[in-house]
Amino acid sequence: MPLDYYVWVITNAERTILLDTGFDQAAAQLRGRLIVRPVAEGLRTIGIPADRIEDIVISHMHYDHAGNYDLFPRARYHLQDAEMAYCTGRCMLDPEIGSVFDAAAVAAMAHKVFTGRVQFHDGDAELAPGITLHKVGGHTRGMQIVRVATERGWVVLGSDTAHFYANLQPNRPYPIFDSLPDYVAAQHGALRLASSPQHFIPGHDPLVLRRYPMARAGLEGVARIDLAPRETDI
Repeated sequence: MPLDYYVWVITNAERTILLDTGFDQAAAQLRGRLIVRPVAEGLRTIGIPADRIEDIVISHMHYDHAGNYDLFPRARYHLQDAEMAYCTGRCMLDPEIGSVFDAAAVAAMAHKVFTGRVQFHDGDAELAPGITLHKVGGHTRGMQIVRVATERGWVVLGSDTAHFYANLQPNRPYPIFDSLPDYVAAQHGALRLASSPQHFIPGHDPLVLRRYPMARAGLEGVARIDLAPRETDI
């Protein structure tokens, strides 16, 4: 199945928070991926300069969620304790596990720790009114998701709790996980946090862009998931 790669902006009149940071052109060339719109360009199209973002949630440290690590000089990064321990520990000695991480991105996060730019979390936390982090594990040891209050209800940005809507069906896990029982439990927990299954956003499904309206007319590839989807079946 084709994969799309998403970076999400949570914004209102008071604050802007980024969920994940994608990956850059060098990582794309190394792994044979196509960048349709670089992250900085995508942010500019909706009026958000990358160098003004102050809070970034990293769902997990896989290369496609934690790259572009020099793009946000003012940002404080929110990360689970378990994820940092995981991506710097013995599991990375296994090439099948470690290859999904980018050593440079992991090292960059370690440097940010020493400069006071990482806020660690151990479990669930409120990031701001109506925005909460939830540690779920499963896909990686410290996988976390974000729940956001919107006008249409509680939207859950599930990241790789489910790559595709199809992964939410029984016995269809995406075949990259740290623990299968935790992966299954993470999906159940994420769906309980959402106002409905239609309020859950998977991490890589191209259907997200088909189901949700564009941020503005003519802006392909930038969706408004706080608005109702055009299709309701998943």
